[in-house]
Amino acid sequence: MIRIDKIAENKKQFLDLLLLADEQEDMIDRYLPKGDLFALYDDDLKSVCVVARVDGETCELKNIATYPEYQGKGYGRALIKHVSDNYKNEYKYMLVGTGETPAILSFYQGSGFKLSHRIENFFTDNYDHPMFEDGIQLVDMIYLKKEL
Repeated sequence: MIRIDKIAENKKQFLDLLLLADEQEDMIDRYLPKGDLFALYDDDLKSVCVVARVDGETCELKNIATYPEYQGKGYGRALIKHVSDNYKNEYKYMLVGTGETPAILSFYQGSGFKLSHRIENFFTDNYDHPMFEDGIQLVDMIYLKKEL
C-alpha cells in the first residue's frame, strides 16, 4: 500500500535519491533546507520530491526522483498528484523546471503541466560539469506550469 510522508528532519538522508534528479549536491543544498520533502513508500522507499515556495501564488517542484528499477510504475505521477492536492489551497500554480528531453517533457505534460518559459544556458552556467539526460546534453532549463 502506498504511503506518502512529509519529511521535516534529516532530509539529507534521501540524498542518494535526490541526486538521481539533480546530480550536483550544492544545487540541491540551495532548495532542500527551505523546501518540503515528500517520500513515497510502497513497502519500501520508491520516490521522493521537493516542493519550494516561489511567491504568494506559485510553488515549484524542485526535484522528483524514483529509483530506476521502479520507474514507469506510476510512483512519480502519484507524488505529483499528492503534492498538487496538498498545495492547491495554498498556491494557484506549480512550476517545474527540467532539461529539454522528450521523455521528461512528456512525463510532466501527462501530469497536467504546460510549457511556460525557458532559461537559456541554465545547465551550462550553473553546473560544474556537462549534464546529459537520455544522451542529450542539457543546456536550457525548460519550465512547465500547471494550475492547481
